Amino acid sequence: MKTVRVKIDPADASSLASGWIDPEGVDATTEEDIARQAAADESEAMQDAAKFARRVRKRLGLSQAEFSARIDVPLETIRNWEQGKRSPTGAAKALLKVLDKAPEAALAALH
Repeated sequence: MKTVRVKIDPADASSLASGWIDPEGVDATTEEDIARQAAADESEAMQDAAKFARRVRKRLGLSQAEFSARIDVPLETIRNWEQGKRSPTGAAKALLKVLDKAPEAALAALH
C-alpha cells in the first residue's frame, strides 16, 4: 500500500483537498440520520466483540460452560457476549485480550 503525506493548513482553504466530502450531503444530513448511523455502528461493534469472545473461547477448545467455569464468569454472561446482546467491558475485556495473546499463562494464573 502506498503512503501519501499531505500538509493541511486549516486557515488556508486552498490546502484542503476538494472532493473529500459532499457539502450538500453533509448539510442535508439530519439528526435522525446521524442517530440511525450511530445505532448501526454500535450494533456492528457489538457483533465484532461477540466474534472476538467466541473466537477466544474456541481457540481454547472449551465449551461455553467450561469457559464460564475457567474464567469464573456466569454462563449467561458468556452466552450474552457471544450472541452480541452484551459486550465485555473493563476487566472482562482485558482478560479476553490476555487469553487471546497468552492463553496458557492466563489460565494458569486463574487457578
